[in-house]
Amino acid sequence: MKILFYSAKDFEIPFLEKSNNQKHDITFIPERLTTHTAMKALGYDGISIFSADDASSVVLEKLKDFGVKFISLRSTGYDNINLFMARKLGIKVAHVPKYSPHAIAEHAVALLMALNRKLLTSHQQIKQYNFLLGNLMGFDLYQKNVGVLGTGRIGSVITKIMHGFGCEIWGHDLVLNKELARNYGIQYTSLKGLIERSDVLFISVPLNSETHHMFDKKLLQSARPNSVIVNIARGAIVNTRDILDALDGGKIKGYAADVYEKEHGVFFYDHSEKEKLDDPLLQELIDHPKVVLTPHQAFVTEEAIAKIADTTMHNFTRWEVGMDVENELN
Repeated sequence: MKILFYSAKDFEIPFLEKSNNQKHDITFIPERLTTHTAMKALGYDGISIFSADDASSVVLEKLKDFGVKFISLRSTGYDNINLFMARKLGIKVAHVPKYSPHAIAEHAVALLMALNRKLLTSHQQIKQYNFLLGNLMGFDLYQKNVGVLGTGRIGSVITKIMHGFGCEIWGHDLVLNKELARNYGIQYTSLKGLIERSDVLFISVPLNSETHHMFDKKLLQSARPNSVIVNIARGAIVNTRDILDALDGGKIKGYAADVYEKEHGVFFYDHSEKEKLDDPLLQELIDHPKVVLTPHQAFVTEEAIAKIADTTMHNFTRWEVGMDVENELN
């Protein structure tokens, strides 16, 4: 099969080449899939895309005209592809349903610790030979109320890690995880109850019509004034403007995230030649003293990238020989 990989990153190419083992004719390009770059797929049987790529209905129609029959996402989330249109056009779509929930969960806790213990501020002060401690005050996690919104694969690992810190853990999900309740003491409550109880709140739910801008001004009114929110899911689950206003107004104490709602075309690319970003909202988020932001890097571990590569190539190999693909979405 002839396959084009959009948004190919230098760090993932060796893993994909190893997983391919010369079975398929593969090409890597750094460009995102958009309506303008869809024509690059001409002559390819399949393409692989990442979370920043645009597989909307218009783009899919172009891909169909260019002969693309298969799309394998190198991600778990698939909010960037119109599955209804793909099904209508007869394009098969698969994803990577699981790779390393530990990679994501561990990064979530790293974000929390960096924010709480002022690690970035401390690091910068040390470089300037400033060893004062006055602005480095944090808080113990021991016996704090920790909320986990979404207790699936990633949320479950977060729960287990925070249990190790000695936290009281609260959860909210459509499906209650009895194993977490039995072995790690998680208590389930309503969304509002979760916000009201949590000193630290982890967001670990998929982005869809129900969760889009879930964390808005109204919901944040229920948050504890000294609470910290950690978003390890998707940027658009929070209304960034409302988060910043809540920080400035003292509604919440801090915000740590690996995602941003308008990250497409910005994250995963080097913009260091610019003096200022074209997005004032993102610039405000980056500059805010109560925010720690990373560039969607939680999945970047050797174990996670290897699993993503193996699953992606597995999807294409199964399609090529006409076998069912267990990771197919449509």
